[in-house]
Amino acid sequence: MTLSDQLVDVDTLRQDGFDPSDVGGVTFASLGLCDEIVVALAARGITVPFPIQVLTIPDALVGRDVCGKAKTGSGKTLAFGLPVLQRLPRAKPGAPAGLVLAPTRELANQICDELAAPAAAVKRRVLAAYGGAPIDKQIKALRAGVDLVVATPGRMIDLIDRKAVSVGSVRQVVVDEADRMADMGFLPQVEWILRNVESGHQTLLFSATLDGAVDSLIRRYQSDPAMHAVAPREITVAEMVHRFVGVHKLDKVKVAAAIAGSASRTLMFTRTKVAADRLARDLRRENVKAAPIHGDLRQTAREKSLREFIAGDLPVLVATDVAARGIHVDDVDVVVQFDPPADHKTYVHRAGRTARAGESGVVVTLSLWDEELDVKRLQRRLELDEPIVEMFSNDARLGDLLGWEQAG
Repeated sequence: MTLSDQLVDVDTLRQDGFDPSDVGGVTFASLGLCDEIVVALAARGITVPFPIQVLTIPDALVGRDVCGKAKTGSGKTLAFGLPVLQRLPRAKPGAPAGLVLAPTRELANQICDELAAPAAAVKRRVLAAYGGAPIDKQIKALRAGVDLVVATPGRMIDLIDRKAVSVGSVRQVVVDEADRMADMGFLPQVEWILRNVESGHQTLLFSATLDGAVDSLIRRYQSDPAMHAVAPREITVAEMVHRFVGVHKLDKVKVAAAIAGSASRTLMFTRTKVAADRLARDLRRENVKAAPIHGDLRQTAREKSLREFIAGDLPVLVATDVAARGIHVDDVDVVVQFDPPADHKTYVHRAGRTARAGESGVVVTLSLWDEELDVKRLQRRLELDEPIVEMFSNDARLGDLLGWEQAG
């Protein structure tokens, strides 16, 4: 039996009633990936492909443009990264053969980390390039030779302007989280880069939505793309565990500390950057290891905090709503809304940070006496019928969020 006989034919699977959520029997080898990459994945315990990987990898491996509709956490990094690495030619100094554009520095780093092992397996070099980090080091690495660059649009343009990198030899381009690129105003920069990549390259685009500006990007810069979509089951508000706790102002930080003491990884939200700094500092005074993450911090500090939080070395991360967009962690135990959200959409967005990877999640909202009317209004919008239970920081129920009933 030849390799082509063993490969997954997605079109045939669909005709046979294939449900992309059911990937039983499909392996990375049957998708067409080489032994080196398959072994590298297995060494990390990755043996069963996600639905978006089953759908997109075969088309990407044969060189087709691919458009994938998938949300963060669906496995899309390997969906585009593995076929790119397998097809990627060795690059000359200053002229990478592959380019991944990502909207944030945090995402660029996460992509590089996830592709490090398979890249090493096929002897390809990967570099993250983004603003806020020393550009001289990035230029030095590029001149030494990098096969795949994962970059934010602004830093990539800066490197091109400095003639530190050429996109003339790029054969594969990935635009990741195109919808976020649009939301953050980066599409003009993305298009400028795509216009400077020579014709004949393969373009892979991944986005949670494919309408509006993203649709325009697809029509302009992709040629007859294979369209694939995976809609992961959304965790609903009803499936989450919600706790609303009435607190006193002078006891509020201690209540938050008590909650964090019962969890391995807690994400706390504040309305402002100043409040995030203050809460992290106050928690440390309560002997809780915590760090803030927001746009006013140095990039090195943000990266260190996020890396430690993901690794489990930092139990509490205090974030603003904007900064949390770059946080993609599957096993957050508890979300604490230290400051109640301004609206129900923000509540759902925050709450969803703990409702990942099949877990329902626990969400705790702290409320001062003068915030109760706003919180109750928020509950009505969310169709939640939960009491606001007054507690002090020595209340045992704070250490067992799942074990008590909100009976008031």
